[in-house]
Amino acid sequence: MSNNFDGTGLQLRSLIKSSGELELSLQRVPVADPGPDEVVVRIEASPINPSDLGLLVGAADMSTAKSSGSGESTVVSATVPAPFMRAMAGRVDESMPVGNEGGGVVIAAGSSPAAQALLGKTVGVLGGAMYAQYRTLRAADCLVMHEGVTPMEAASCFVNPLTALGMVETMRRENHKALVHTAAASNLGQMLNKICLMDGVDLVNIVRNDAQADILRTIGAKHIVDSSSATFMEDLTKALVETGATLAFDAIGGGKLAGQILTCMEAAANQTATVYSRYGSSTYKQVYIYGGLNTGPTELNRSFGMMWGLGGWLLTPFLMKIGAEAAGALRARVAAEIKTTFASHYTQVVSLAGALELDAISAYNRKATGEKFLINPSL
Repeated sequence: MSNNFDGTGLQLRSLIKSSGELELSLQRVPVADPGPDEVVVRIEASPINPSDLGLLVGAADMSTAKSSGSGESTVVSATVPAPFMRAMAGRVDESMPVGNEGGGVVIAAGSSPAAQALLGKTVGVLGGAMYAQYRTLRAADCLVMHEGVTPMEAASCFVNPLTALGMVETMRRENHKALVHTAAASNLGQMLNKICLMDGVDLVNIVRNDAQADILRTIGAKHIVDSSSATFMEDLTKALVETGATLAFDAIGGGKLAGQILTCMEAAANQTATVYSRYGSSTYKQVYIYGGLNTGPTELNRSFGMMWGLGGWLLTPFLMKIGAEAAGALRARVAAEIKTTFASHYTQVVSLAGALELDAISAYNRKATGEKFLINPSL
């Protein structure tokens, strides 16, 4: 064990009260001793991903946020609008730890050879409750980093890298030949571009402005379309004709974009159709929604025939579906390429208390492309 470890550690907690109030706070909690196949990791880096914000702030209106106390005693409160409380019913009055993934150093290990082998190693970890100074986990949940990799570099080795790899693997398993991705200039989107360039997969990137397009051009992206352009539908259809993409992953969720992608896929298919059918083309088109940057309704204008699908896609069920061996191969690729293909970039590093400062909350809750926060619980 680390000499300054006393068996407890700070942990960031999120609570939605039955009174309709969100409360964010830091609590000192006991850290469980590791079992035979477990380790204790000193967490030194944990990213704030959009998926984390769903648990951290829930449906609260953060424009109403107020703060009291300071340092370890900081408490942030905000109002949860009454119409959204029903969606929060499963977590009301339950204080919940936050943080999907992180990076750190193993400071204690159970008796099994697999656990003992991790002592002193830098690891990436997935398992929830990562906005904490220490975390007890199964040794099997740790991804050992190669020599010279830091906890900061390891911090985002699961959610974005495995999601990007999972998209390409889904494409292959469902017999599509190319991909479409929205919110394409994000950290995840940049990783997906690097994978597709390396693996020879055509990728259509949908961005919202020229600045995002420039980010992708610098890493070699070939097909970029701007959803804010007056010629967006024409530009997207042209890119779909060139690539043959019939599978899309949509991080936006709400609004018209998913339907627009299906419409353009149908238009692209019809450009090469030799027979007319009132039911539309015979080309199957699929959009998977995997995010909710727009929390409004998903709007579909049924202009894409009958051969189409719209569904949800989540990383964990996908990994379970493909099995331990295939998932392990994806994890091994992440570890091997963590400094290149799967490198993440952060605009700000904050402590646990710093993550509760109102200015910081306002910044990371925007989910803006190019703005990514990292929590270092050891600060």
